[in-house]
Amino acid sequence: MDKRIENCHQWAKQLFENTRSSSTFQKAAHDPKVMLYGVASLALLAWLLVRATKLLKKSQTRPATLDLEKPVVRNFKAPTRRPGAVWEPMQFKRPTAPPAPNWDVKASKPNPYRPFRHGPYHITMGLRNMNWDEWIELDNHYMKFHADKAARIIDRGPKCCHTDPAAFDGAVELLEEFCGYLPERYPSLYKRTSVGMDNLVTGESFNIVERPLAEDPMQMAARMVQDDLAIMFEKEDGQYYLLAGAILLAGFWKLEDKLGMPLSEIHTSGDVPGFKEKLEKGMMNFFRRVQPNGPVQRNNYFIQVDDELAWSSSIGPEDGEEGTVGWFTAEKNKAIEHHYFRSERQTLRRLPRSGGVVFTIRTYFHPITEICEEPYVPGRLASAVRSWGDDVSRYKGKERYEDVLLEYLDKKHKEQVDAGLEVEKEDEVRSYPF
Repeated sequence: MDKRIENCHQWAKQLFENTRSSSTFQKAAHDPKVMLYGVASLALLAWLLVRATKLLKKSQTRPATLDLEKPVVRNFKAPTRRPGAVWEPMQFKRPTAPPAPNWDVKASKPNPYRPFRHGPYHITMGLRNMNWDEWIELDNHYMKFHADKAARIIDRGPKCCHTDPAAFDGAVELLEEFCGYLPERYPSLYKRTSVGMDNLVTGESFNIVERPLAEDPMQMAARMVQDDLAIMFEKEDGQYYLLAGAILLAGFWKLEDKLGMPLSEIHTSGDVPGFKEKLEKGMMNFFRRVQPNGPVQRNNYFIQVDDELAWSSSIGPEDGEEGTVGWFTAEKNKAIEHHYFRSERQTLRRLPRSGGVVFTIRTYFHPITEICEEPYVPGRLASAVRSWGDDVSRYKGKERYEDVLLEYLDKKHKEQVDAGLEVEKEDEVRSYPF
């Protein structure tokens, strides 16, 4: 037992013994009124003892998760600044990343993010603290993503990758961060050089110090990781604008449609459910307060009814005119074999020199039939889909696939339960976002 709790108990015991031996206590035996006061005093003493014990025990437990809509401070003092003020470079160095354990470009499987909960569905930012070691996740899909990105760069180039002149230093800062982090975390794939780094598998060499650069800095950064990338910068009006990006595998949106927009307009133009009512204030506060030492992450998910990672053709042509792209174009209730689970892991961090806020957007893409072989997944996903409100359902295209999808999920869930799955133990086995 904690010494403080033990001392508290000893103090209470001594107080009780003193009280019992006192003349007042002796008198109480012959005076009911005094006895009543004595009982009340002892009850108060007992309550104080319980409260003190609880508070002392609580101080020993693990600290609560930080409120990520408030400043995240980790032994780092950031100067106070007003919105829209010129960014002053900060002296912050990212901790060295240890090599990813047993990582292999051909054998390391993607992390099994299943970021859906049982209903009811709540619209939140869903931010969680991120360990620096986990900033960029690479796995055995790396070569496919690398090839898909290279093809998209050839095919669409500036439509997918762009750096505003005002954002050039921030984009180069991101390249510098990648050339520091990736050889540390994935030494079998990347090697640091005097001018950048080499890819030991593809044979590419990245020179990030020459001027002009061989290509747009965000395009170069895109070749290094499996993620899509975006950097937001604050302007004089205090709002954050998308000024640099490499969006090659987003599936449902295009960089050219969002480039130059402020944060709020990016979300309102995409009809993100509940943004104005539930997300905008918290998101704006987060962007103003996030510090270089406080990286965070979040997950989301979608259902897709085709197998195209880069652009979901089910919602219309990628270069379709206004009014021709949307879930209304998708074929209704295609066979379950055409249903795919698409999830994103997004990380956010501030670059200390330029002040830009970097998004990394890593997509995970699997057939529904594949993930439903995992225990608890079909039942939990069915509950989540059924709990979507009308606005979320429209945004995610539920009307186009719900009949086939839910019938399949219910069937797979029943099979698992009939085979002995203990539904009541789910939280012990799988927890959000896995």
